Amino acid sequence: MTNKLAIGPIMLDIQGLTLDAVDKEKLNHPNTGAVILFSRNYQDPEQVTELIKNIRAARNGDILIAVDQEGGRVQRFQQGFTRLPPAARYLDAPDLAKPAGWLMAAELLAVGVDFSFAPVLDIDCGVSEIIGNRSFATNPAQATKLASDFRNGMNDAGMAATGKHFPGHGAVALDSHLTLPIDDRDLDAIRAKDLLPFKQLIAEGLEGIMPAHVLYPQIDPNPAGFSIFWLQTILRKELAFDGVIFSDDLSMEGAASVGDFPTRAKLAQQAGCDMILVCNNPTAAEQVLDSLPVTQNPAREQRLKCMQGKPSLNREQLLRTEKWQQLSNLINSLN
Repeated sequence: MTNKLAIGPIMLDIQGLTLDAVDKEKLNHPNTGAVILFSRNYQDPEQVTELIKNIRAARNGDILIAVDQEGGRVQRFQQGFTRLPPAARYLDAPDLAKPAGWLMAAELLAVGVDFSFAPVLDIDCGVSEIIGNRSFATNPAQATKLASDFRNGMNDAGMAATGKHFPGHGAVALDSHLTLPIDDRDLDAIRAKDLLPFKQLIAEGLEGIMPAHVLYPQIDPNPAGFSIFWLQTILRKELAFDGVIFSDDLSMEGAASVGDFPTRAKLAQQAGCDMILVCNNPTAAEQVLDSLPVTQNPAREQRLKCMQGKPSLNREQLLRTEKWQQLSNLINSLN
């Protein structure tokens, strides 16, 4: 019996609705640890359940399956799933934030997904088109309460949560998918506002965090996801976060300033990222898989294992429950 592979430090994607031979080879690389699914990988609940089963079968060891399923503009699985509203909508119906977190998580877990990258903890400052109504509120206390409720709902369903985009993406107008946004505020200003939801949810046991591809030049010369100051001094030490740090996607333009793909991956890992995302660029993913040394890191592996989903129902069972039927109708009505 060959030794099982540990959960590696790279999250990558696949090209289509089914696995091909190249996908299978990459899935078995010792540095692979997770797959993120996109709309192009989704046709209907039956197809994605089968795809996830095949992804797990292709790897000799554990692998995590993730997706962006916040709701609003960012919901990769739509047909056959409850259409979730943008986070800002819960301001009008605060009692539904927790049920919505449960619903989102229960539906994903039922098809085999481990976790969704949610909730967004950014405070909307009225300038960021990429964040906007993905934020729960412009008021830090309201945003914190709603995000906390949403996370509690996710946890109730059996899913770990990932807060994003640390230390806050809501005060810059530019989109880090397309360029490197620059936030010129000082640390006191960010502490007084943007860090508040992160601080509170970390105190409540938040399992994962994703830093922003944003540069805060008053504070550090590197974007947050490549910054030892942000990830070690502030996140690990000051805020005492002991969960998983996921890099944002290294293919985004906000990451390009630090170098080529192997350099980006190395710097993200040195800064403290446990798992590095390389999406929508198969060549870059291969470069990163092959360039990062294969290392045993029991602490990292333990943190990543905590992101494994704990489903209690398959899809058929879930859809038969009164809870799902009532909540799906309620949440749909928010759109």
